[in-house]
Amino acid sequence: MAVSATSSDLVRSDDSEGMAYLERLPRRVVTTYIPLAIIVVVLLFPFYWMVLTAIKPDEQLIDLDHYNPFFVTRPTLKHINKLLFETQYPRWLWNTMYVSVAATLLSLFASVLAAYAIVRIRFRGATAIGAAIFLAYLVPPSILFIPLATIIQAYGLFDSPLALILAYPTILIPFSTWLLMGYFKTIPFELEECALIDGASRWQILTKIILPLAVPGLISAAIFSLTLCWNEFIYALTFLSSTGNKTVPVAIVSEFVDGDIYRWGSLMAGALVGSLPLVILYSFFVDYYVSALTGAVKE
Repeated sequence: MAVSATSSDLVRSDDSEGMAYLERLPRRVVTTYIPLAIIVVVLLFPFYWMVLTAIKPDEQLIDLDHYNPFFVTRPTLKHINKLLFETQYPRWLWNTMYVSVAATLLSLFASVLAAYAIVRIRFRGATAIGAAIFLAYLVPPSILFIPLATIIQAYGLFDSPLALILAYPTILIPFSTWLLMGYFKTIPFELEECALIDGASRWQILTKIILPLAVPGLISAAIFSLTLCWNEFIYALTFLSSTGNKTVPVAIVSEFVDGDIYRWGSLMAGALVGSLPLVILYSFFVDYYVSALTGAVKE
């Protein structure tokens, strides 16, 4: 007993010494500010490097011995000006926006119907179907694009934005359905029971009760789908070949890389301008996005 007591006293003394070290330092600095500073630096440094490269003159991009790679002395807008007025970038940006918005709307429509049917309409195997839909999201697009390319070619949609609009829902609908399922479960079922007693149909309940209450979930699913379409590369590279029909991720890589020569100024300018719409979108709807994801994860 004496030995065990002595051992426990040693453990307590070690713990107290460790806690005393945290007491000597501002605990909030150690537990909050330092980790947040590291995360912010890691996340923002690629964006900083992209902005820096987009406004650097050519000589500062090439001659790293005489110029600091982390700073710019004489910023220029030459790369951005060339991108917007000497290339087809505005058309590429329009193609990206058109395809992303159309595919997102199509996916949201299908996901809302699927999620509501699985969560609210009781039928055998609803839980298994919900799990299977989410598992379909885990299938890599690199596996799906081969059979999809055959189907797109058979229907004569190759090198058309419509090919991407019809192909993207295959990777958008599973995750959006799972997300909306979790959010629909947070809406009290008693609201629908009262509406059913008053004679409302399922369609009326969905459009007049569920959807207005599920706006944060819809915004979250829309942001996720739009972002995934905006940055998608494999399908856009496979299904589109002509320069005028390309989207931004594929166009800036194929048009600003000549063999082993990378036009870094134009590449980074294209990436910077192409990312600004998403940055603005996230800044307005980030609260809805987080709240919807929280509701989905709870379920």
